Amino acid sequence: MRRTAFIAIVGRPNVGKSTLLNALMGEKIAIVSKKPQTTRNRITGILTQGDDQYVFLDTPGMHKPKTKLGDIMVKNVRKTVGESDAVILVVDASYAPGQIEEGFIEKIKKQELPAILVINKTDKVDAEKVGETIKAYSELHDFKSIIPISAVKNDGVDIVLKEAEGFMQEGEWFFPESALTDQPERQIAAETIREKLLRTLDEEIPHGTAVIVDTFEEGKNILKINATIYCEKETHKGIIIGKRGETLKKIGTYAREDMEAFFDTKVYLNIWVKVKENWRDSQQTISNFGFKLD
Repeated sequence: MRRTAFIAIVGRPNVGKSTLLNALMGEKIAIVSKKPQTTRNRITGILTQGDDQYVFLDTPGMHKPKTKLGDIMVKNVRKTVGESDAVILVVDASYAPGQIEEGFIEKIKKQELPAILVINKTDKVDAEKVGETIKAYSELHDFKSIIPISAVKNDGVDIVLKEAEGFMQEGEWFFPESALTDQPERQIAAETIREKLLRTLDEEIPHGTAVIVDTFEEGKNILKINATIYCEKETHKGIIIGKRGETLKKIGTYAREDMEAFFDTKVYLNIWVKVKENWRDSQQTISNFGFKLD
């Protein structure tokens, strides 16, 4: 008897949602970094075990949008929750519930969605603080379960998966048994490059960048990819390229290594950098770059 469930992974920026998704999957499906708002699109992770198919929906961090792109990201979070069978609310063990968490809890209550609370980053605090966080959330909602974890250390992730099994409903699978994600290969390549931007550059610049894969050609034992990094200012372009092109070369090398591991083939990667001023507030450019309501 086959079973499945669509499970939204939600929370504020930088609480470890994508790290949790990758840990649940046992594969790197979503890019991760220490910078907030790393995830821009909804990322689907498909885990099939026996007769059960989990469809995890990693969402952008909920925040107060300051650009049209941010507005689309927030709307996608709300839409994903509304279309899911269940929710995993991820919170940081260091912080008490705030407006964002209370907003999610109200939506969970209103839609009568079963929900797990995952208290992440327990490796950063002591047991007393974890206990205080559990108590604070317990008073706000009767979660199916509350699970303290450290996603980065893969501590407690197996418990999250075991509890998520309770969300399963009888029904046919929506994806083939071998599927890991519904992301197109072009998007995976673009997101891999953007992850390296986030890890290599200063705080503000990566948030004003987008990566578009212009060509994606599969040859015999090689994958040829041409991509463009768009930024918002000429000064940012110079920083991304770096002295004698060293920074861009570093980004490309890191990205190519990850792509070769994921696609299991040799990768030839070319990257250009172009300026598109204020693209995050241009509806046409946002659409051209592939950002839309899921």
